[in-house]
Amino acid sequence: MEKVFEIYIRTTPERLWEAITDGETRSKYQFGARIESDWKPGSRYEMSNPSGTLLGEGENLEVDPPRRLVQTMLALWGDDVKSEGTSRITWEIEPVGDSCRLLVTHDHLADGANPQLYGGWPMILSGLKTWIETGEVLTTPGSLMYG
Repeated sequence: MEKVFEIYIRTTPERLWEAITDGETRSKYQFGARIESDWKPGSRYEMSNPSGTLLGEGENLEVDPPRRLVQTMLALWGDDVKSEGTSRITWEIEPVGDSCRLLVTHDHLADGANPQLYGGWPMILSGLKTWIETGEVLTTPGSLMYG
C-alpha cells in the first residue's frame, strides 16, 4: 500500500531540508518527536519523544540535500505498529517560484496497514508549513496528545 501527500510551502529548498532534518525544528511540528542522524546514505536515524523514549528508527537510503531523502521506518511506539514491520518514506522537494512543492510518499505498507502509521501525515505537514511560514507551532490533535 502507498500513501502520497503533497503540500506547497513558501520557503527555499535549503530551509525546507533543514526543517526536515534538524531534530529541534522537527519536534516543533511532529508531535514533539525529535529525529537524530548524521544524514549520510546507509546511516541510521532515531526518532524519540521528549522523555527519550524511542518512537521509530530506520535507515537513510538516499540523502540528496536539498532535494530528496529516502528512509526506511520501523514504528516503535506500540506493539500494534511495531508488528507492521518496516515501511519506506520518501521526501521530495521541488522549487516552484518562491515556494517549494513537498511530496511525501509513504509506501511499502502492508495492505490494510494500521492507520497510525500514515494517518498523522496531514497534521505533520500542516505543522511543517505553519512553522516555516510563520514561526509558530500549529495546534493539532496530535500535538495536543503527544507534544
